[in-house]
Amino acid sequence: MSRRLKLEEFDDDAARGADETVMLSNDTLEELRLTAFEQGYKAGWDDAVRAEGEEQTRIRADLARNLQDLSFTYEEARAKILRALTPLLREMSARILPELARKTLGETIAETLRPVAERETEIGIEIAVNPEARPAVEHALSQATLPQFSIIEEPALDPGQARLRFGERETEIDLDRVIAEIDAAVTEFFHADEEMRDHG
Repeated sequence: MSRRLKLEEFDDDAARGADETVMLSNDTLEELRLTAFEQGYKAGWDDAVRAEGEEQTRIRADLARNLQDLSFTYEEARAKILRALTPLLREMSARILPELARKTLGETIAETLRPVAERETEIGIEIAVNPEARPAVEHALSQATLPQFSIIEEPALDPGQARLRFGERETEIDLDRVIAEIDAAVTEFFHADEEMRDHG
């Protein structure tokens, strides 16, 4: 069975009023419908894919922006904390560490001598320290089990230094140098951090 399908024409004959009817078979009509459906489906699918791609692009851009904001926030917080800690750490290395070294020099000497005392009990030990450090060293060594030792005052040594002589061997303890190295490391750390912030 054939159906009549009347399509609008846009050529010059149609403008003059020509009235032609196009006849299509059911198979052709069904084929046109399927083609139109497939084209519509494809157009819808393409629109959905494009919309999904745009959404993914927007999400990635938002995520990148948020991560960048977080990065700046983290860096700003880190820089602020480091700026706040700088005076504290410098003050510690200038005041607290030297005092701590002065107070712990005796314990450091005792810890250094303990293995020697376990190996060589007959050897005499000579400990040279700054006169200011002598009372603290004597007190700390009186608590330790060491072989016979003598303490010699040596003004050329700093209060955080000691020279230990046992037999032919000599060992030097220099807590002042350790403190200076800590101070230099703190200064270098903050200097490097400032340069990194300044130069990105």
